[in-house]
Amino acid sequence: MNVLTDNLALYGRGLLGTVELTVYASLLALALGCVMASFRVAPVAPLRAFGTAWVAVLRNTPLTLLFFAVMLGLPRFGLVLPFQLFAVLALGCYTSAFICEVLRSGINTVPTGQGEAARSLGMTFGQTLALVVLPQAFRTVIPPIGSTLIALAKNSAIAGAFSVTELLGTYKPLSELGYSVVWSFVWIAVGYLIVTLTISALFNVLEKRWGVPR
Repeated sequence: MNVLTDNLALYGRGLLGTVELTVYASLLALALGCVMASFRVAPVAPLRAFGTAWVAVLRNTPLTLLFFAVMLGLPRFGLVLPFQLFAVLALGCYTSAFICEVLRSGINTVPTGQGEAARSLGMTFGQTLALVVLPQAFRTVIPPIGSTLIALAKNSAIAGAFSVTELLGTYKPLSELGYSVVWSFVWIAVGYLIVTLTISALFNVLEKRWGVPR
C-alpha cells in the first residue's frame, strides 16, 4: 500500500496522462472512422479505394511499428510536435481503421430502402449518410465501438516507451526508488481498470438510451 500512498502524485500524473491520451485519441478515431466508413460505402471508386487501403494498411500494421513511424518518421519531414500529440495521432489513426469497419458493418444492417427513400426526396449521398444511415447504424454498433475504445485505452500503454507521460510508465521511477515491482504493477492495473470500467459504464448508458432493443 505504501507504494501508492507515497507516490500518489506520480500515479495521478500517469493516470491523467492515460485519460488524456484515451480521450483525444478516441475523438480522433471516431472522426476518422466515420469519414473512412463513408468512403468505404461511397459511390465514387477512388474514395472506396482510399478507404479500403486505409483500413487494410492500419489494421495489418503492428501498433508499435506505427508509433515508430509517427514518432521518428514525421520529424524527418519537418513536422515537429509534442510527443503526446504524436501518440494521439498514432493511436487515433490505428483505432480509426477498426472503428471504420464497425461502422461499416452497422451501415450494412440499415435497409437499402432507407437510402433509396432519402434519395427520392432529393437528398445527396452525404445528406443521406449523415441524416438517415449513420444515425441508424450507430444504434446497432454501440457495444463494439465501446469495446474498441477500451482496447485503445489499453494500447495507450505503448506511448510510455516514447517519453509520453502515462500510467504504465510510472513503474520506471518507482523501480528506481526501490519499490516492489509487483505492487507497482498492481496499482497500475487498478488505474487501467478505472479507465476501462468508466468507458464500459458510459457505453452501457448509451446502449440503454439509444441502442436497438433486444
